[in-house]
Amino acid sequence: MAQFKEQVNLVDLSVVVPVYNEEENLPILIPKLVEILNPLNLAYEMIFVDDGSSDGSRSILKEMALKYPLLRVIGLRKNRGLSTALIAGLKEAQGKKIVTLDADLQNDPEDIPKLLAYLDRYDMATGWRQKRDDPWLKRISSKIANSIRNRFSGEQIHDSACTLRAFKRECIQDLIPFNGMHRFFSTLAKMQGFRIIEVPVAHHPRKFGQSKYNIRNRAWRAFIDLLGVRWLKNRRIIYDIEERI
Repeated sequence: MAQFKEQVNLVDLSVVVPVYNEEENLPILIPKLVEILNPLNLAYEMIFVDDGSSDGSRSILKEMALKYPLLRVIGLRKNRGLSTALIAGLKEAQGKKIVTLDADLQNDPEDIPKLLAYLDRYDMATGWRQKRDDPWLKRISSKIANSIRNRFSGEQIHDSACTLRAFKRECIQDLIPFNGMHRFFSTLAKMQGFRIIEVPVAHHPRKFGQSKYNIRNRAWRAFIDLLGVRWLKNRRIIYDIEERI
């Protein structure tokens, strides 16, 4: 049974942005998104999911929704994590195509048109932060994590945790949501037979706020999730119908 139901009156594009304590970044990000999206001549919506922020993020989102009619705000009662915020936004999305990105301004909205252009030939274009502008420890831990994920999952994805992605709606129709899913989205899509391409994207240093993730709060849980994904991949049912009589 599909986890994401087909929507009526689909728009061309949904942009889904999870938010947790990003009050200083939102007034910069939202106008920038509008500046990038308007020239695309697409019917679009922006869905910002406030993941139980403890700062003024939700108030700012509500204020900006009055200024930007295409902005929708989803507020979660408690902080549930990036995967939950993404799933909540994806379930609300009505777009034939969907883009996801972080709210911390480290993803660059200017990469969105480039990613969308690949959807003529692929089902998902996932960002590859070749030159990450993060502290050295975070860069090294990310490289190690990606290497381990690829070894255990049998994939060759350079940047599996990059939130900046563009994909067709079909990619989420049978997606199985779980906490930690955001790290394996591309792998899960490939398991369903969708065509994936990694596209180099810009990455900027964080100017405001603090990173929500570090080695201590994600390494062990991410490894447990990886074992689950490996099990699922090895146990998936694959068959081709040769003939019907």
